[in-house]
Amino acid sequence: MTFDTIIRNGRWFDGTGGPSSIQHLGLREGRVAEISPRPLEEAGCDRVVDATGQWVIPGMVDIHTHYDIEVLDGPALVESLRHGVTTVLLGSCSLSTVHVGPTEAGDLFGRVEAIPRRHVIDAVQEHRTWTTAHEYAAALESLPLGPNLAAFIGHSDVRTAVMGLDRATRTDVRPSGAELARMEEMLTEALDAGFVGMSAQQLMFDKLDGEVCRSRTLPSTYATARERRRLNAILRRRRRVLQGGPDITSPRSVLAMVFSTLGVVRKPLRTSLLSAADIKANPALVHIMGPWARALNALGGDFRWQHLPVPFEVYADGIDLVIFEEFGSGAAALHLADAVERNALLQDEDYRRRFRKDYDNRFGLRVWHRDFFDAEIVDCPDDSVVGHTFGQVGEQRGVHPVDAFLDMVVEHGTKVRWRTTISNHRPELLEKLARDPGVQLGFSDAGAHLRNMAFYNFGLRLLRRVHEAEQAGRPFMSLEHAVHRLTGELADWYGLDAGHLRQGDRADLVVIDPTRLDASLDDYAESPVAQFDRLPRMVNRNDRTVTAVLVGGQHVFGAGRPDPVLGHRRAGSFLRAGEPR
Repeated sequence: MTFDTIIRNGRWFDGTGGPSSIQHLGLREGRVAEISPRPLEEAGCDRVVDATGQWVIPGMVDIHTHYDIEVLDGPALVESLRHGVTTVLLGSCSLSTVHVGPTEAGDLFGRVEAIPRRHVIDAVQEHRTWTTAHEYAAALESLPLGPNLAAFIGHSDVRTAVMGLDRATRTDVRPSGAELARMEEMLTEALDAGFVGMSAQQLMFDKLDGEVCRSRTLPSTYATARERRRLNAILRRRRRVLQGGPDITSPRSVLAMVFSTLGVVRKPLRTSLLSAADIKANPALVHIMGPWARALNALGGDFRWQHLPVPFEVYADGIDLVIFEEFGSGAAALHLADAVERNALLQDEDYRRRFRKDYDNRFGLRVWHRDFFDAEIVDCPDDSVVGHTFGQVGEQRGVHPVDAFLDMVVEHGTKVRWRTTISNHRPELLEKLARDPGVQLGFSDAGAHLRNMAFYNFGLRLLRRVHEAEQAGRPFMSLEHAVHRLTGELADWYGLDAGHLRQGDRADLVVIDPTRLDASLDDYAESPVAQFDRLPRMVNRNDRTVTAVLVGGQHVFGAGRPDPVLGHRRAGSFLRAGEPR
């Protein structure tokens, strides 16, 4: 018996959480053909990967990305692939490009996801050949994909296509009966095409780009309760997923989305909400998330929080960061696209008074801690401030931290670069969330916020933490369970043929050198995005950690280098929810 590829002598994890062991894997025609404790015959085999001393795990699943634009011009999606992610989900946060046209896509994605609007418009304009969800899936599968793709249909996408962006974002407009019926048809057609479900959004600081509807919140936030119930009813019947982002400042929004999972006299709604996080601004909140999920599931729901299992560290160029959208004065600055107009506003004393008031307001739920003493300057034309916080600069200059920040933004614009950690800063609580069954691991936001964050290797960083705890004699989770949480658990819940590495399974796998799960995983680098005019993107570079990545049995990445076929020959597929393995 001959194989296309053999993975020799590695510690094999099957993605179920079962025991790992030293095995030899034979791959043929994109599937795992044999798993054996004894060496396999290598004669006639095109590729043999020596995994001695290394781990062989199923390819990881990233459940929350915004690759919807990048995949059109760069379908290899190398920044996720190089870190062992072999399946990514598109269409998060109510945003997808299934139905909207180029300009509407630019308005939806540009400001919310910090992807340059003109590049969104250009990409959709050039590549859009589809008008239905079936055609969209076929168009994606015709690309030379690196990883596998699965997708949500975005509620804002559907609502905009049916009502038009202006009507879809007005509080005095409700969809007609015919428009609601058309939204239901679009959702049903997407589920028929294999989409995993629908993403919706109620978060009020996600704002539109463009000119016509600039600074309005996303169309999904304007949906009536009746509209949401009708769409959710379809998801319930089909056992598909609602991915949601509630408005954290509104108890009504949070409760409505959370309790929608329950199925006392109806089928439960499979619900994944953003997000379980140890937020600096609300340190007690994290302690109720696990019990809340367990209570909902005990009452018959099917509920999960999404969780990024690493510290949520963000970078910003000047004031260009989404966290400023959550309060009025910050949103007012981001509303102004013209630098001259924005600088005039930032220098206005009345405006600064508003900003200081917003900054000093510590009441209510919020995402940003609003502490410029916890905001370190990492680059600036004025070298004397690098390494200091804006709060420290304010003390040195005898001004309020807000004035120190705004003065530097006015003087240096986007050339002043700084960083802060918003959440997930306490290791003991990260460990608690990582093993909580009501929490799903993911939420990398890959493909978005290109200048602000890089969590492409979040899975490797979790495995490092588990491995180091085990070596230190204080394990909080077995390696087998950690691999399961990043792979098979997610694929099974979303109904995808991925995440497992047993005989007959898809040959999506990663070979990891555990001795290289080191500090390099925490480093950030920059790499230009060719299709975005070489915009420097924050990335992770730990190229000695992952020694081989295979998708559908094809070698696509290894030792920091893409295979020559990557981006030229399709490796991944569009995975349809509910298809039999």
